Amino acid sequence: MNDAHPATVTFRYALLGILLFLFCAGENLYAEPVHAGFLYDSFGLTLAPGGHRTEILGPSYYSEQKDTQYTWAVPVLTLAHVEDPSIQYEEFDWLYPVLTYDRFGVEYRWQFFQLFSFAGGTNQDETGTRRFTLFPIYFQQRGTLPEQNYTAVVPFGGTLKHRLFRDEIDFVLFPFYAKTIKKDVVTYNMPYPFFHLRHGDGLHGWQAWPITGHEHKVDTLSTNVDGEVTIIGGHDSRFVLWPFYTQSTNDTDTNNPFWQQATIPFYSIYRSKLRDSTSWGWPIGVTHSIDREKKYTEWDAPWPLVEFSHGSKITKRVWPFFNQSHNQFLEDDWYLWPVYKYNRLHSPPVDRDRTRILFFLYSSINEKSLDDGRVFHRQDFLPFYNYRHELNGNERLQILSILEPFFPNNKSIERDYSPLWSLWVSQHNPKTGARSQSLLWNLYRHESAPQVKKTSLLFGLFQYESTLTGKHWRVCYIPFGKRNAPPAEPSPRH
Repeated sequence: MNDAHPATVTFRYALLGILLFLFCAGENLYAEPVHAGFLYDSFGLTLAPGGHRTEILGPSYYSEQKDTQYTWAVPVLTLAHVEDPSIQYEEFDWLYPVLTYDRFGVEYRWQFFQLFSFAGGTNQDETGTRRFTLFPIYFQQRGTLPEQNYTAVVPFGGTLKHRLFRDEIDFVLFPFYAKTIKKDVVTYNMPYPFFHLRHGDGLHGWQAWPITGHEHKVDTLSTNVDGEVTIIGGHDSRFVLWPFYTQSTNDTDTNNPFWQQATIPFYSIYRSKLRDSTSWGWPIGVTHSIDREKKYTEWDAPWPLVEFSHGSKITKRVWPFFNQSHNQFLEDDWYLWPVYKYNRLHSPPVDRDRTRILFFLYSSINEKSLDDGRVFHRQDFLPFYNYRHELNGNERLQILSILEPFFPNNKSIERDYSPLWSLWVSQHNPKTGARSQSLLWNLYRHESAPQVKKTSLLFGLFQYESTLTGKHWRVCYIPFGKRNAPPAEPSPRH
């Protein structure tokens, strides 16, 4: 009686299988590409003629060569690296998006959770810079020009340049003191955001929020890229007990100056040459708007839950029961939101629509080029499948699609994670006539092209190939059948 532990027996059989595989394969491992999926497989890329891919132990490892781009990945560790020397491009992911590295030319960036990052490269003025960020605590930049350097330690003090949507930020014991610069506007906050003084080109203002505040800007002139002088309209705004009372006049001395006043929650008024809007009981009351520029009239009670409009835009909406809205270019319909939702954009040269059910449960995208008739189609049914028909005609179907519906067209998700659950992959290249199907990471694989068919099954223990030279197969890597000489081409007539 054999009293060996079940784990020991399993290990023995696994070892025996590997030895049998090596014995059967023999020198064929080196004579030509080996098809032993799921253990090992090497094959050409269906959708990228001339490309090549190698897979080892299913989703454990793969490498891929496509034109000048080389990729290797270990999906079980969510580890991947891509490099294309022809364009000086490099990318590295680990547990994406936890740790990533991107380089294009001399520009590079390392980041960990978008909180800890190193970055560097060359600015528009051809000067080099290096950045280090421990968000939101520490910010540092060093460059070849001393005026580009900065250091900031939050909340103690420092300087930031061209960060956080500002040209420059200086602060001490934030939020007690901060100075920000954006274009010509300088704002002093003491403390932020309750009290500030602001000045700029023709502008001055102050606020003691939420008590009161006032800002005034006169009309100024600006020269555009074509050398034409244009008027930048001024404005005058004030508030008292924000948001109870606000009033502003904007874009003065322009073609469409507008005036706004609101006493919340009683009313809100907007008046201009092109549009009038009045709300009673804002924001949950009734709003009436007349848009003379776009030629439509609208009633909301309250916006955006209930809306009816007519004219160039027609809308009927009672959230969450139904919505029907369209104009010359756009259409937006939904019923029992978010059960069913449909959007369409018809704006030459593109006609695009999307249908969704329960957000990401089901999604179908159709896009057509009105210039040449090319069609793009993508369909996702979470978590069952993902299908794509590209503009060049290439088709790809993947069975099990877990993250792809949430992050469509995310190359890192497709490269790092998709191989883990791609139980079935089918591809078709209409230009070359090539097709391929793979089940369980090439445990079964079938390829076909004009005049060529290949099938591999059960770690390559059974293989079949049909070409112009004949039909032949392998069983346990032992070849059967014989190859015939390819038919000779007819000689030219004299």
